[in-house]
Amino acid sequence: MNNTSPIGIFDSGYGGLTVFRSIAGQLPDYNYIYLGDNARSPYGDHSFDTIYRYTLECVEWLFAKGCKLVILACNTASAKALRTIQQKDLPLKYPDRRVLGVIRPTAEVIGQYTSSNQVGVMGTRGTVNSQSYLLEINKFFPEIIVHQQSCPMWVPLIENNEHLQAGADFFVNEYCNALIEQAKDIDCVLLACTHYPLLLPKLKTALPDTITILSQGEIVAQSLINYLNRHPEMEEQLGKGGKKEFYTSGDPTAFDEHASIFFGAELKSSKM
Repeated sequence: MNNTSPIGIFDSGYGGLTVFRSIAGQLPDYNYIYLGDNARSPYGDHSFDTIYRYTLECVEWLFAKGCKLVILACNTASAKALRTIQQKDLPLKYPDRRVLGVIRPTAEVIGQYTSSNQVGVMGTRGTVNSQSYLLEINKFFPEIIVHQQSCPMWVPLIENNEHLQAGADFFVNEYCNALIEQAKDIDCVLLACTHYPLLLPKLKTALPDTITILSQGEIVAQSLINYLNRHPEMEEQLGKGGKKEFYTSGDPTAFDEHASIFFGAELKSSKM
């Protein structure tokens, strides 16, 4: 068995680095390749077809780099491209490769975090409009009522490093208030975008302290551990050594300047 394959982690930009940080923290021995499609980010307002095409191009690039397993650490790509890739592209062209997303792992456990069965989901327009969280959560917890709120200004604020400035308060409060107005007894809010954990300090102020704010990094990391335990045939192909490579479709210098905010450490990227 050729056990040299890195784990691929894909995002439309920087946000997936928050998931990567959690995965690498829990699975430090594996090799990883991260790809951010910054040149075409953000994905949130694109059509299903465009997001599918962009995501597939990036997944195939990671396959060409030797990845047998790719994590879509992007809610929009998971919502709009994952199922088609899994059902159409992998069986026909890549039967020995696997692509996983971030929506299903979260839906499988979200019932553990609510007593009122009223859950809020905050995400990009693309993720919210896809209805993916409503459908997936309903499969596992049909008793839970999901209230969604799109937050189109949050990703631009974060990617321009303005998310902790006072000027961001208006947009944080606007979307949080709009969500709470949908149901006063929401007791769990899912941050359904991997950028949003960077807003946690402001979100804890804007939302009632009775609400559990749920980020996806640790959930996705634990789900990956469970997946590898269930699929030793995949785990045996993965390379070990703790090597981390970073690539971007945009400008590597700009990527490196912003990426450390998400990853929690300095890094050096290359052009894909």
